[in-house]
Amino acid sequence: MCRALRKPPAVCLVSSRSSEAIRGAVIGIDLGTTNSCVAVMEGKQAKVLENAEGARTTPSVVAFTSDGERLVGMPAKRQAVTNPNNTLKNVPYKIVRASNGDAWLEAHGKLYSPSQGGAFILMKMKETAENYLGHAVKNAVITVPAYFNDSQRQATKDAGQIAGLNVLRVINEPTAAALAYGLDKTQDKIIAVYDLGGGTFDISVLEIQKGVFEVKSTNGDTFLGGEDFDQHLLKHIVKEFKRESGVDLTKDNMALQRVREAAEKAKCELSSSLQTDINLPYLTMDASGPKHLNMKLTRSQFEGIVGDLIRRTVAPCQKAMQDAEVSKSDIGEVLLVGGMSRMPKVQQTVQDLFGRAPSKSVNPDEAVAIGAAIQGGVLAGDVTDVFSTAADGQTQVEIKVCQGEREMATDNKILGQFTLVGIPPAPRGVPQIEVTFDIDANGIVHVSAKDKGTGREQQIVIQSSGGLSKDDIENMIKNAEKYAEEDRRRKDRVEAVNMAEGIVHDTESKMEEFKDQLPADECNKLKEEIVKVQELLSRKDAETGENIKQAATNLQQASLKLFEMAYKKMASEREGSSGSSSGGESGEKKEGQQ
Repeated sequence: MCRALRKPPAVCLVSSRSSEAIRGAVIGIDLGTTNSCVAVMEGKQAKVLENAEGARTTPSVVAFTSDGERLVGMPAKRQAVTNPNNTLKNVPYKIVRASNGDAWLEAHGKLYSPSQGGAFILMKMKETAENYLGHAVKNAVITVPAYFNDSQRQATKDAGQIAGLNVLRVINEPTAAALAYGLDKTQDKIIAVYDLGGGTFDISVLEIQKGVFEVKSTNGDTFLGGEDFDQHLLKHIVKEFKRESGVDLTKDNMALQRVREAAEKAKCELSSSLQTDINLPYLTMDASGPKHLNMKLTRSQFEGIVGDLIRRTVAPCQKAMQDAEVSKSDIGEVLLVGGMSRMPKVQQTVQDLFGRAPSKSVNPDEAVAIGAAIQGGVLAGDVTDVFSTAADGQTQVEIKVCQGEREMATDNKILGQFTLVGIPPAPRGVPQIEVTFDIDANGIVHVSAKDKGTGREQQIVIQSSGGLSKDDIENMIKNAEKYAEEDRRRKDRVEAVNMAEGIVHDTESKMEEFKDQLPADECNKLKEEIVKVQELLSRKDAETGENIKQAATNLQQASLKLFEMAYKKMASEREGSSGSSSGGESGEKKEGQQ
């Protein structure tokens, strides 16, 4: 059966200003126990933003000074030891009973809800994003541990609201990490996310199927993190200093603060160096004069000091795999998240545990925030859609980019167009064309189309200077309101036509495939139904979408009944053929035996 190929229709992307659309940038925030991070999509890439202090991560610490000033981030962390009673960070801090019975926090006699504490950090993240983008930010995606329950997730959303953010989505940290590693675009697999952060350890087993993430199990230790590594090293340094100088630093808060900072710095340096020096001149003094701290620390010494902490991560990983009912051979990829996962001994432990080298392509401190930003980009509609061809053997697709308010592309203003060529001939609907549509911070539109099969790509850049004036936009809004009902009818008709053409095509293909199993009279009836639909399609501009849709549905129902008959006939013929074959073999055996 020969079919004339229609001209390939264009894929039209309409930049809509619907009131339901998400306006402005969507930031991704990793609200961590020890450190927080914020990122935003710039074109196709997520960018991690630096705070006012020039760092890409911000300590999750809030402090209140004696004169009422609120400090957030590094300024708060620097005075944590000297002002412990009024600093909110990873425990301990003062917890009191609120009037409603909830556990609240207290500093300088004032009470703060946990959501307020989180909101102070989120305000800092919001401020960081606004300083970079140069305009106000309202929308955000915030991450939480996978084991958070509904009330904890709601408290996170409340914190965002207090901070002046519209929290579009609260997503699981392991899911965000998988997005950052680009695993939503890979084949189906089971992955493990090993997250050793500053305050907690989490291990999650996820299954990815067709871009959908399912958390199969989660485990961990909420009392194990980078701060425990710092504390172990701090105790070691204090012990060594006392042994050499006879001075006990535990009673000197200022000295302890300096040692804590030096311990954290040494820990980080030993991830890339085999040895580091810890030098703190004039650390303290006694009757004999000032005391200086000079110490060499090797990587192997540090690994011995914190070895018990690393070993504590093994049992939760084994339990997570057991709960997910998978073995280490089923794990297709292991992702590292959290700053402590940089430590070579930790990475070796992970490799021994799962039997494969972990992925290290993304900064573990930033992976979760990057994933949250990617999710924000998806919600804002500025990432990717997948289209296909509309006709058999179609080898090119024309992409038209329009701007406006109307439902139909032809009623909107064309910003630009281009053609993706070189698509291998295939049945309609088989090729996959990724179309990416985004607007960067300068208002420049980037549109690209890529054939996933061949990797061929074409793109266009549209400068905002050729866009719409305020009068154009106002006229478009008025026209959209004026023609809303007419546009809806036209849209319904176009959708019905596409549906009908697809059903006719599929029915004709199946009739050709099963022609030997179908009764001639039933085939003729089905052909009559096809003709009815084709007649409606020939005058589609004068027909309603409902009439076309009804005729197509009738054809589909009739074809399903007929093809069901064909399947049953083929099955019975196969059974009959199989029965006669086995019967013949049995007869031959009996003759041989006689």
